[in-house]
Amino acid sequence: MAQITQPSSAMQVVLGVLSFPRRWRLGAGPVMAAVVLLVIVLSALLAPFYIPYDPMQMNSLNRLQPAGPEHWLGTDQYGRDLFSRIMMGGRVSLMIGIGAAAFSVLVGLIIGLVSGFFRTADAIIMRIMDSLMAIPAILLAIALVALNGPSIWSVIVAITIPEVPRVVRLVRSVVLSAREEPYVEAAIALGSTMPRILWQHLMPNTLPALIVQGTYICASAILTEALLSFLGAGVSTEIPTWGNIMAEGRTYFQINPGLIFWTGAVLSLCILSINLLGDTARDMLDPRLKKREV
Repeated sequence: MAQITQPSSAMQVVLGVLSFPRRWRLGAGPVMAAVVLLVIVLSALLAPFYIPYDPMQMNSLNRLQPAGPEHWLGTDQYGRDLFSRIMMGGRVSLMIGIGAAAFSVLVGLIIGLVSGFFRTADAIIMRIMDSLMAIPAILLAIALVALNGPSIWSVIVAITIPEVPRVVRLVRSVVLSAREEPYVEAAIALGSTMPRILWQHLMPNTLPALIVQGTYICASAILTEALLSFLGAGVSTEIPTWGNIMAEGRTYFQINPGLIFWTGAVLSLCILSINLLGDTARDMLDPRLKKREV
């Protein structure tokens, strides 16, 4: 009996794996993206515990040194260790990306729920959103940073405001279709309060789309911060960020290309990983794929 049971159990496991829904199977690309992103995030969070040098420490005798045993990625024009600055800069860049994504999703969710459910407020809210979308995002961000001064919170706010209208339109489109469903009409007939209907019945329908949109906003915010810093309108140059490191190194690119190459490589890998995971989340959460199983 034991000899019969073991093959049967093994066969059940194989059949279970083969019958696993296709949308939940991760290929090599998403797995590699998750590993790369995890390494980058952990490296940035734990940077103060392992970086060999103070990222702000200057040493005029070691200016623009190439990569070597003492300085793994070389030094910048002030003799500061490039590896230490990239790792510490990742903390600020990731915080800006996550912060901008979180605030954009939260504010856009609230406004989108109100706009999609209340027809009287919809016209006014959407005209305001259309007006914000008519302004180029990068110009609006530069103007806001110029008004509030260079700081981390100024950059987060400057990136959040142009992203909110996109989230609002996304949430509104979901709510417009969901509010006509029978369970929403039943909740209204039973006398449920409007906050309860919005929170318990309509908001859960928007979560899959918001998760995917949040990943794209996070990647876009990191890239926008780098662009703002590269243009001199981002975080103060005293704070190391990926954008500031590349902005300061562009003048000395011919002497030490690593000032831009290594920072740009880490930035590109981070954004590529986030976007790839966002695409994977979209495929997994797409309701049209629920019936497609192998």
